[in-house]
Amino acid sequence: MLPEERGKKLIELRAELTRLRTTVASGGSVENPGRIRELRRTIARILTLESQQRRVEEK
Repeated sequence: MLPEERGKKLIELRAELTRLRTTVASGGSVENPGRIRELRRTIARILTLESQQRRVEEK
């Protein structure tokens, strides 16, 4: 995945996570509660890849 694609995907995932968290906070129920956990993990994976890439480029 290219850095530009990762950035776009990260924005999309964060927006979806915010939307789901807002739904839960307002007392609503989420269709798939496991999706929140999945989003958090996917975001963490993307951030890890970006961090590793930065470290490789610095060397």
